[in-house]
Amino acid sequence: MSTGPGTYADSGVFVCFEGGEGAGKSTQSRLLREWLQGAGYSVLLTFEPGDTAVGRELRRIVLDPATGELSDRTEVLLYAADKAEHVDTVVQPALDRGEVVVTDRYVDSTLAYQGAGRALDVAEVERVARWATHDLRPHVTVVLDLAPAHGLGRFEERDRIEGESLEFHQRVREAFVAMAAADPDHYLVLDARLPVDEIAAAVRDRVAPLLHHARRGSPTR
Repeated sequence: MSTGPGTYADSGVFVCFEGGEGAGKSTQSRLLREWLQGAGYSVLLTFEPGDTAVGRELRRIVLDPATGELSDRTEVLLYAADKAEHVDTVVQPALDRGEVVVTDRYVDSTLAYQGAGRALDVAEVERVARWATHDLRPHVTVVLDLAPAHGLGRFEERDRIEGESLEFHQRVREAFVAMAAADPDHYLVLDARLPVDEIAAAVRDRVAPLLHHARRGSPTR
């Protein structure tokens, strides 16, 4: 599920957390940032969709249940637009400064949700997403693997994507695992049911060898 080797930043470190709903991505992103900052590194914690002014409007459209039905291709393009703005104005500038960028979701979410989940041609979806992000890849992607029935049970109210069928979310899960299996050098798959501290320790062990690319100091944002 990949169109090529991709581009990896020469400066800074790019870490991504992926996985299904309720897997603990936000918690682990925050814990990684706290550990890195405690070690003196400059860290930018971010997320998709929505961590730009343009992205906030796009997030509202794609996640608000009031939006109703969208063409599957329209949905792909809205997520791609969010990613283009995010990489150009947030992610790449931080990497150029030598910071550690930790993002909650990135391109793999589009491939899993809009590609596998919507049953679109994943290769076509990937071409759009890679073009939007200049084919910039994370140095490591942590996949927090969790059965959809367990993860979705953590929400009392569901947004437009969370409200999709269990079969949809199962296809999403399988896509994340398949992407990780295809490129083990750049992925770490962890059972999201493990204790939070155990997951965090495994993430730290994977990220630590990459930190020679990162600078120390306070982030600019």
